[in-house]
Amino acid sequence: MNRREMINELQSGICEVEFTKVNGETRVMKCTLDPNIIPAATKEDPLSQKKVRAVNEEVLPVWDINKEQWRSFRIENVTRFN
Repeated sequence: MNRREMINELQSGICEVEFTKVNGETRVMKCTLDPNIIPAATKEDPLSQKKVRAVNEEVLPVWDINKEQWRSFRIENVTRFN
């Protein structure tokens, strides 16, 4: 699955992503990019604000459902995406 396909799935609901972290650990994360689920941007949380940034195509920022925070994973390190 490529980056665009992952984004499309994440924008339409909650997905479970298994990936290898940079430190070598395996992590399973329930996450989304669904605008009906992620919280509105606040001044206190600059990561949630929409800004013009250089996009790193290798990393995908997502809303972690369980931690209720923004997290990211490297596309190349994904081992399972549901």
